[in-house]
Order: sequence, then structure tokens, then C-alpha cells
Amino acid sequence: MATLHIEHPISDLQVWLSAFQRFADARRGAGVTAQRIYQPVEDDKCILLQLDFASVEAAAAFKSFLETVVWASAETAPGLAGTPHARVLEPVIVP
Repeated sequence: MATLHIEHPISDLQVWLSAFQRFADARRGAGVTAQRIYQPVEDDKCILLQLDFASVEAAAAFKSFLETVVWASAETAPGLAGTPHARVLEPVIVP
């Protein structure tokens, strides 16, 4: 399992959520198995998103799609108010 962890500034939560929903089919097609959206209680202009995948490769491929297609223009990423920070995480097994 792998998680794509994304943090970025937003201009408006409802605008961002609407744009996020437009890519629901892309997330399903990329193999997202679960998603979680968070917003810091002290910062309503920030969003944190975690997307789970079956593999690191699938998470990395979707990260690339976001960077080259979705985040490449204001038309495909309305509500985005800055540069997203994304990284692929994998669980640590604690002995």
C-alpha cells in the first residue's frame, strides 16, 4: 500500500471541492482505494489530502498526472492558490 499525501493553499474551499469532484473518475481509474481530506483548524486557506493506492508505482503515476495535467493550469485547478507539495508515502512496519 502507498499513500499520496498532498498539501496546498486554496483560495476557496467550495471552489476547490467542486474541482476535486470533477476528477472523481480519474481517481477511480488510477486505482485510488481510499481518500481523506483535511483542513487545519487554524488555516481555512489550506487543504491536506491523502489518497491511498495498492502500490507505490500507482501513487507515483497519479502524482505525475496531477503535476503535469491538473495543476498545470488555473482552468483545471480552480481554487488552487499556490504550489502543491506532494509526496508518496509507504507504511513503516514497526517490529
